[in-house]
Amino acid sequence: METVLVIGAARSGIAVSKLLQKNGYHVILTDSNEVKEKMDLETLGIEVVDNGHPDWLLEKDYPFVVKNPGIPYRVPIVKHFQEAGVPIYTEIEIAYRFAPGFKYAAVTGTDGKTTVTTLLYEMLNAKEKALVAGNIGTPLSELALIHQEETFNVALELSNFQLLGIDTFRPKISVVTNLAPDHLDYMDSLEEYYQSKMLIYKNCNSQDWFIRNIDDENIVKYAQNIPCQVIDFSLTQEADLYKDDTFAYLKDKILFKLSDLKIVGDFNCGNAMMAACMAYKMGIDLETIQSVIRSFKGVEHRIEYVNTINGVRFYNDSKATNTHAACAALSAFDKNVILLCGGKDKHISFDDLKQYDHKIKHCFSFGQTKDHFKSIFTNQTSCQTMKDALNHAIEIMEEGDVILLSPACSSFDQFKNYEIRGEIFKDLVEEIAKRG
Repeated sequence: METVLVIGAARSGIAVSKLLQKNGYHVILTDSNEVKEKMDLETLGIEVVDNGHPDWLLEKDYPFVVKNPGIPYRVPIVKHFQEAGVPIYTEIEIAYRFAPGFKYAAVTGTDGKTTVTTLLYEMLNAKEKALVAGNIGTPLSELALIHQEETFNVALELSNFQLLGIDTFRPKISVVTNLAPDHLDYMDSLEEYYQSKMLIYKNCNSQDWFIRNIDDENIVKYAQNIPCQVIDFSLTQEADLYKDDTFAYLKDKILFKLSDLKIVGDFNCGNAMMAACMAYKMGIDLETIQSVIRSFKGVEHRIEYVNTINGVRFYNDSKATNTHAACAALSAFDKNVILLCGGKDKHISFDDLKQYDHKIKHCFSFGQTKDHFKSIFTNQTSCQTMKDALNHAIEIMEEGDVILLSPACSSFDQFKNYEIRGEIFKDLVEEIAKRG
């Protein structure tokens, strides 16, 4: 029996450990922190080494190592195996190998991934039961563990961290939604980050499709030598996937009527077009696609309408963890935006936000980057916490204003993740609503 090392006992690490064990491997699962599920995992036959990575782990021979996608390659234990030439995979690759009946529509990019993946899943699932997994929340290995012998269409959201650890993974259709600076705290360079996104189609062939966003100059630059059929997408240019004032089209087919969209902004129209095209290529009929378009109200934490209080609309855009995503949110509003932003410093520039200064009634920034916005917006105040920022916003709000949480930063300085940040924001707004 071969022994495999799994580094990182987050949800995906536990899932892939169980999947490997089920398929005949002896699994050693290691984590720098305490593994609360240790006893249960050991009952299954999984060896758990927590509270650090002892040297003896480095002395064993492994056919491959699986690491949590969030663990950088520069971490000593990962770097050791990388330098030793041991293949290092993420759980996506393992799930792909052990669930041969899954057919994938895969989504990556800097922004819009979750909206495209969620809408795509709704379209796939409306026809027959489908699955949704990946960076959106559910590890693919978790689903492979349950449905290993079954056949499903899978809407799969992939981060570049996950893509760095694939070897044979092959989607039927894939897309890179856009490329903008992000994760420079993890990647060695911006070029490396952009190139990592293009791994999504590296194993595809002439029977597969890739949607190329030709409105994005970075995608045009980096999406080269594509081994599958290319569907060019544009909101403004002649392309295979395009729109006019009334409809979205895939070549000569009407995908949906633009007025049926309930999600705001041109970027969301583009997200819907990508999702519809992917669903169609996965075998979903146009009537089903159009029905889902009419009913889809958007994704939680992505320009999510929360409430209207005294004529002021509140929106939760906590998923905007980079400048480009925040720009997309700001582009959806005309004026009188009270912006709440800030968070963990990812060492990216906020200069792109300057173009929206004329829309910003006031910016209240918080967290590690609270002072980084002083040079960005004419009217800006630094606060310690998101709650402080919201309280300041309440003091100056007037009927017709929009209070928008769109951080342009990750949450990890003050929150466990962007979901918790968004939920806390919504709870605070509801408290304000109750006070009247």
